[in-house]
Amino acid sequence: MISKNFNPFNDVVKEAPRRHTTMKEMLADERPREKMLAKGVQALTVPELLAVIIGGGNTEQTAVELMQSIMQDCENSLICLSRMTVEDLMQYKGIGEARALSIVAAAEIGRRRSEEKLTDIMQLASGQAVHQFMQPKIQDLDHEESWVILLNNNMRLIKCVHLNRGGLTETVVDPRQVMKHALLASATCFVLVHNHPSGNVKPSQADKELTARMNKAAQILNIRMIDHIIVTDGDYYSFAENGKL
Repeated sequence: MISKNFNPFNDVVKEAPRRHTTMKEMLADERPREKMLAKGVQALTVPELLAVIIGGGNTEQTAVELMQSIMQDCENSLICLSRMTVEDLMQYKGIGEARALSIVAAAEIGRRRSEEKLTDIMQLASGQAVHQFMQPKIQDLDHEESWVILLNNNMRLIKCVHLNRGGLTETVVDPRQVMKHALLASATCFVLVHNHPSGNVKPSQADKELTARMNKAAQILNIRMIDHIIVTDGDYYSFAENGKL
């Protein structure tokens, strides 16, 4: 017999009420914007700048606290942050796809700004100049890439061409491909560039052999191979400056 006091809904587990963002938390997320307006963008820390970009935190952290935790995981390195993918960022509570895309886009803008500024050099007459020009393009890669910088007689930039992408330790460059780009651009000289993701700037035996083959092909067509530069995060190796070309 069913009791009169029986209620079939008594045993239903009630869903916990959704936690709403408090006014205090909303004000905390607004503070970086207020600080920017009052003191200028230069006064903001990196986590505060990133907090402005993402707009809000999560149920446990303000936007600034969230970005502080991400930067701590990156050892407070913007280079490390710029290497994080959308999927990496989405592992953090409060970072959905839209916010992750915003962070990645901001990092790319910073990279392109550096690249744009360095194109003003234009005259790439030294290994150091080539290193500064190419570093923003390939310094953060986890794989090898090869590029050719096409120049005129005055070492002025005509065109910078991406040749190909390789694996973790090497990439293959066809001298015929480089000569084709040089002839089509009416370049009289060029610099071959590739990166070493390992950070080891020392050329491999394959790098030395490639340099010799490329220089030989260039001489046949009366095009000067000025240098072959290996780029890492903070250093470079120049075959020309080391008397290897």
